[in-house]
Amino acid sequence: MRELLKKIMEEGEVLSEHVLKVDRFLNHQVDPQLMKKMGEHFANEFRHERITKVLTLESSGISPALMTAYELNVPLLVARKRKPVTLSENTYKASVYSFTKREETEIFVSQRLLDGEDRVLIIDDFLANGQAALGLVDIVAQAKAHVAGIGIVIEKAFQGGGQLLRSRGYRVVSLARIASLQDGTVKFIEEVMCE
Repeated sequence: MRELLKKIMEEGEVLSEHVLKVDRFLNHQVDPQLMKKMGEHFANEFRHERITKVLTLESSGISPALMTAYELNVPLLVARKRKPVTLSENTYKASVYSFTKREETEIFVSQRLLDGEDRVLIIDDFLANGQAALGLVDIVAQAKAHVAGIGIVIEKAFQGGGQLLRSRGYRVVSLARIASLQDGTVKFIEEVMCE
């Protein structure tokens, strides 16, 4: 995903050694052409897994997840961060701690939308410590469904979430893997740059 790496270098803003701001193309203002390419890439990576649903967490993961679901021709399921009045039926729920926001949030998915027959591809915008992905994995497990893979737009590899998920046996595909944000500079893991 050279286009993504280029966007990060040109439009990303390093706010600290742990925070990369990408609101010009991913999570505030969205570049639809880039999202389409990401969706194609994730779909190609996981097409052989017989995915029946793509699952993401509102809100920043929705754009790449929607394009992935479109390419796979399957529904997109969005885990909600607040339980709306319209979600009155039984739900699966999990707790997710956000290190960026420094708060814990409960996430919800309707039980009628996810079941043991589903093969789920989890898509998210960032992977740092792995808490959001683990919350989505927990939801899938409660439904007795199968996690067929995890697609991440930007992995902050120095924070260990990717290693944690991979050590638990999940196939994690990250479009950009960041080795460091030190000194206000984005440094990518070499293997990504060579693709």
